[in-house]
Amino acid sequence: MAKKLVIVSDMWGTKKGLWITSYLGYLQQYFDITFYDSQQLANLDLAINSEENIHKAFVEGGIDTAVAHLLKKEKNSCYYLGFGIGGTIIWNAAKKGLPVKSLYGVSAIRIRLEQDKPCAPFTLLYGENDSARPDNTWASSLGVEMEIFKNFGHTLYTDEKVIKKVCMDLLGQVTQMVPKEKKVV
Repeated sequence: MAKKLVIVSDMWGTKKGLWITSYLGYLQQYFDITFYDSQQLANLDLAINSEENIHKAFVEGGIDTAVAHLLKKEKNSCYYLGFGIGGTIIWNAAKKGLPVKSLYGVSAIRIRLEQDKPCAPFTLLYGENDSARPDNTWASSLGVEMEIFKNFGHTLYTDEKVIKKVCMDLLGQVTQMVPKEKKVV
């Protein structure tokens, strides 16, 4: 039986998300996948979908709305993969009781403003040139490890090399957690 994986998009949702099909192509044969468009989770309905307007809408209540909706929709423990604001939504939902087997956050923004971390296993991946990346002081103060991908910026998750790495990491997490059969001699 396939393990469940919940994916939460970056702030663009499906509007600029053709790259998500690469993740789905790799992962759908191993996981039962549920995909959430972060804008839909946050009930965003903007007249002008500029980066500035979308970001502002998330900061001014959209993140909280998305967290509340995710908590209502997901009741069983499973794996989570979040990109940009999606990673932030999952991070905050996990701190409010979302049952998380593991969280893989790629370029999760705004968590650098958080003073605590969820009680769940997590992996944080950032591009070296991502201006939204938490600094080492934040990571040290919370006891958080971050993996930094050299020569990449915020949208590293759209690159095929990173897509393969993230998918292999997720598959590794699942296979490590499956107990090996005992050999009878």
